[in-house]
Amino acid sequence: MDWLDAGLNAPLIVVRAIHFAATAITTGALIFRAVVLEPALHSERASCSGRKGDKLRKQSLSLAWIGLGLVLASGAIWLLIEAASMSERPLGEVMSSTLLLTVLQETQFGQVCEIRLLLSVVLAACLAYHRFGLPDRLALGAGLGLAAAIAWTGHAGSTPGELGKLHLTADVLHLLAASAWIGGLVPLVLLLAATRGDRAFAWPSLTRNATARFSTLGVVSVATLAATGMVNAWILVGSFHALLSTGYGRLLMLKLGVLAIMLVFAASNRFWLTPRLARSSGNELQDQILRQLTRNSVIEIALGFAIFAIVGMLGTMHPAIHLL
Repeated sequence: MDWLDAGLNAPLIVVRAIHFAATAITTGALIFRAVVLEPALHSERASCSGRKGDKLRKQSLSLAWIGLGLVLASGAIWLLIEAASMSERPLGEVMSSTLLLTVLQETQFGQVCEIRLLLSVVLAACLAYHRFGLPDRLALGAGLGLAAAIAWTGHAGSTPGELGKLHLTADVLHLLAASAWIGGLVPLVLLLAATRGDRAFAWPSLTRNATARFSTLGVVSVATLAATGMVNAWILVGSFHALLSTGYGRLLMLKLGVLAIMLVFAASNRFWLTPRLARSSGNELQDQILRQLTRNSVIEIALGFAIFAIVGMLGTMHPAIHLL
């Protein structure tokens, strides 16, 4: 891996990537439910029966549960790997000693893990009592906090002074925007599949409404990602020369390249397929457009997960600005 100029810790990269993806899915499912699904179902209440609406709500709820389970499992493994790295001891020895308690109590990473564990418990309790209004709102808040807190485990959490506050703010917004867009694509694909499979459920109107709302959410998310990404790059890279001459900078360019491909598919959904769906008539044409929307969204998800893998790698490397 000379292109990256770095000795890579493969297990740490993999577990970080899985953890970021799982967090995005969890938070994205909750954002999707609040911003896209519930408003769309509410606007279609005359044609969407309670049973069918409940089916879609249960689908998004199940996705949040699955994501949360992966967050907890990958988070525990991440903690073990970090503790082993800090102590330079094998994993088996770390698990059988009091070192984990020391890491949890005396390091910033450990304290963030404790906070995120508490948020996970709150989220699980809210998901269990999701039929009530307050738990639903608390679940969304806990999910947003779960994603935002990741900022304190990376480079932003170690940037000192006023610059550190700016870095953390940008990173928090970056994480939330990524969760809303990439994580929200997963429940969108599931909604498209569910409604396409049930012609009796007024699916053309519902899917038009849902895709239009998600498209707006996507535009806001992409704009936020662009603005906060520039701030992060300015802090962590510092110059065009560092972007080209360091492994960190080159890997960041790869991330931007994958993101650019994602934007092509997102733009196709936003400016071509979604307007066509709104103007279309006839089940056959609508089904064709929905298949294209689903295909593009699945590709976006795959590319988004590739970005999480790159981010998992970037977090284990020294920022470019420190290498020159």
